[in-house]
Amino acid sequence: MINGAHSIIYSTNPEADRALLRDVFKLPNVDVGEGWLIFGLPPAEVAVHPSNKNDLHELYFMCDDVDAFIAALEAHDVACGPVQNQGWGLLTHVVLPGGGKLGVYQPRHARPKPMGATARSPSARGGKKSGRAASRRKARGTSSRKARTSASRRKTAKRPSRR
Repeated sequence: MINGAHSIIYSTNPEADRALLRDVFKLPNVDVGEGWLIFGLPPAEVAVHPSNKNDLHELYFMCDDVDAFIAALEAHDVACGPVQNQGWGLLTHVVLPGGGKLGVYQPRHARPKPMGATARSPSARGGKKSGRAASRRKARGTSSRKARTSASRRKTAKRPSRR
């Protein structure tokens, strides 16, 4: 059903913030035209927290070692806020070149197993159709040509006579 997530960071200086994600965070990216970059992300998770308002969303990146992360960013002259122990993780805020802040934390909470990749929509694959039969063949490790050849052999195989 869900095969990914698309997060948006709004910025008063998007070019500089894109450069940070590309050059410092080293996120893989694709240029979808005129320098507009979309970045790939590692496995993600989503949580729902209680609130008095709807339509509030937050984005945090996670790292294995927040102190090492801060040191790496300082080597690129990128400022980070002080580390705060939130119980659920060690949190800092990266000051983006555009002036915004991005939370990054070292999780201390349990993490769900990442979702496996699912098939992309036909339009995303250039119009190639997919179907249940192809999925079953893939799960069995059989290509469509092998499946057709095998089916053809079964049809033409001699059946034992019933004498």
